[in-house]
Amino acid sequence: MKRVIILGGTGAFGERLVRGLMATTDLTLTIVVRDAPRAAALIASLGAGDRAEAVAIDAQALDAAHLRSFGAFALVDCAGPFQGRDHRLAKAAIEVGLHYIDLADGREFVAAIGALDAAARAAGVLVLSGASSTPALSHAVLDRMLAGWRRVDTIEVAIAPGNQAPRGLSVMRAILSYCGQPVRVFCDGGWTTRRGWGMTTRRDIPGLGPRWLSLCETPDLDLIPARHAPRHAALFRAGLELAPLHLGLLLLSLPVRLGFPRSLVPFAPLLHRAAGACARMGTDRGGMLVEARGLDAEGAPVLARWHLLAEAGSGPAIPTLPALAALRALAAGRLARRGATACVGVLDYDQIAAEFRPFPITAGFTVTPDPSLFARALGADFARLPAPIRRLHQPEGRVDWQGEADIAAPESGFARLAAWAFGLPRQAGRLPASVAIERFGARERWTRLIGRYRFRSNLRAGTRAGEVEERFGPFRFALVLHADAAALRMEARRWWCGPIPMPRWLMPFGIGEERLDEAGRFRFAVEIRLPGAGRVTRYAGWLRPTPEPRPEPGKR
Repeated sequence: MKRVIILGGTGAFGERLVRGLMATTDLTLTIVVRDAPRAAALIASLGAGDRAEAVAIDAQALDAAHLRSFGAFALVDCAGPFQGRDHRLAKAAIEVGLHYIDLADGREFVAAIGALDAAARAAGVLVLSGASSTPALSHAVLDRMLAGWRRVDTIEVAIAPGNQAPRGLSVMRAILSYCGQPVRVFCDGGWTTRRGWGMTTRRDIPGLGPRWLSLCETPDLDLIPARHAPRHAALFRAGLELAPLHLGLLLLSLPVRLGFPRSLVPFAPLLHRAAGACARMGTDRGGMLVEARGLDAEGAPVLARWHLLAEAGSGPAIPTLPALAALRALAAGRLARRGATACVGVLDYDQIAAEFRPFPITAGFTVTPDPSLFARALGADFARLPAPIRRLHQPEGRVDWQGEADIAAPESGFARLAAWAFGLPRQAGRLPASVAIERFGARERWTRLIGRYRFRSNLRAGTRAGEVEERFGPFRFALVLHADAAALRMEARRWWCGPIPMPRWLMPFGIGEERLDEAGRFRFAVEIRLPGAGRVTRYAGWLRPTPEPRPEPGKR
C-alpha cells in the first residue's frame, strides 16, 4: 500500500484529513507531529492498526533524509500558518521524489510556488499549493460557473464558518497577519490598496442568513484576476458568525492602520483564548458563497451563484477535501500532471464535490438574469419608461452622456457652503455637462461634470421596494423612484451619516426628474434644498450619448 506523510496531522485541519484518508482510502499514513502521544491517541481512536504511525519530529528539523526514510509517495503539509514561510519542505520533497501538497492560504506562499516548477518536472513529481477551500475549491467552482461566458464583470468569494467550528492557533495567526494591514486588491476597475478585515459588508448566505464579512488576504486576490479577468472587481471575504467577535476584530484592526501596534499577531494567544471562551455560542453550521456577474454565452447579463451549506460541524472538513481528492487521484494514477503550481485548474469541480458525500454538505449553482440597478428597483415599471431613459439606466460596464446644463446658484451663504462641501455647482449660468455611469456588479458610480464642477456619488439597491440608495461621502440617502410612460422621478425620503439615521427635519430636500423633450432629447432637472437655508443648487439640461471615437484611417 502507498504511504502518505501528513505534517500537522493532529491540528484542526490535519486531523480531519487523516480521518478522511483512513475512512475512504487504503493509503497508509506517517503522521509527523511534535506531540507523539496526541497522534497515538488519534490513531487509536481510528482503530487504524498498522495503517498509521506517529513520528515525533519538529517540522523545522524535517529534512530530505527523514522524508526518504519513510518510504512514502506523497507529503501533505497541513501545519499552518503559511504566511511568511518558505518552501523548504516542498524542495525537500522534490529532492526525494515525493509528490507535495499543502493546504496553504498564504497569498505570497502560493504565488511563489511556481519557482519550483522546473525542478518538480525534472523530478517527475506534482507540487500543489493551496489544495484547500481557497484557491482549489473556489476556482473549481469558477471554472464550472464561467464556462463559455463572453465577459466577466465581478467575482466575489465568501466563507462564513460556524462559531462552534474549532479554530487552531495557527488559523488565528493567519487572520491576524493581515488585519489592518494594506492589502492589494482589484476593485472598482483597477488595482488599489484596502485594509485587511476592512471592506466590511453584510451578506445573506443561503441557509445561514445574514453574516458580516470582511476582506481577507488570500491567493484568490491574485489568481482570480489572472485566470478570469473580471473587468471591475475580484474580492475574497470571510466572516465570524457572532457579530460582536467579527466587529470587535474590525475595531482591533483600526489602531494597526495607524501604525501602533504594527501587527495583531503577537496578540494571537490572548485572542485565541478569548474566542475559545465563546466557543459554545452560535452554531456548528457554516457556508461558502461564490458569486459572479457578467455576460453569458448568449450575451445576456446574468448573476451566477454557487453556495455551500455545511451542517453538524462538517465545515472544518471542507478545507481538506481538495487535498484528499488530489491524493486519491495521484494514488490511482488518474492525475498525470507534473510540475509546481497553485492548485487551480488541476482538479475539476466534480472531483472535489465527490468528497462531500460522507458529510451533511449541500451545494449548488444558480444562474439568474441580472438587471441593472434601476431596472431591479422599478420592476415592471422600468419597461414603461421611454427608451432613451432606459438606455441611460442600463449600463453594461459604463455609459457616457454629454450635453448642457442651466445652473441656479445657492440662495444663502450656508447653502453655498453646503454646495462646496458636496462639490455641487455654485456658478449660475449655462455650462457644458456630462455624466459617466459605471456599473460594479450590483452598484453604480455616477461621475457628473458641470462646467468645472465634478461631483461623484455611489448608488446601490435600497432596503425597500422601489428605492435606491445614493451616497455622497459619509452621507447616504434613500431615493424613492416613480416611473411612467413620460418620466422617471426620484425623491429623497430618509438619510444617514455613516450608519447613524438622521432626523428627517434636518434632511436636505432633493428631487430629480428625467423625461424627453419635443425633439426626443433626454432632459433632466435636479433641485436640492436645505431646511432654513433654501436652495443649495438646481441644475437642469439635456444629455445625449457620447459618440464613439472613430478609428483613424488604416487602423482598426
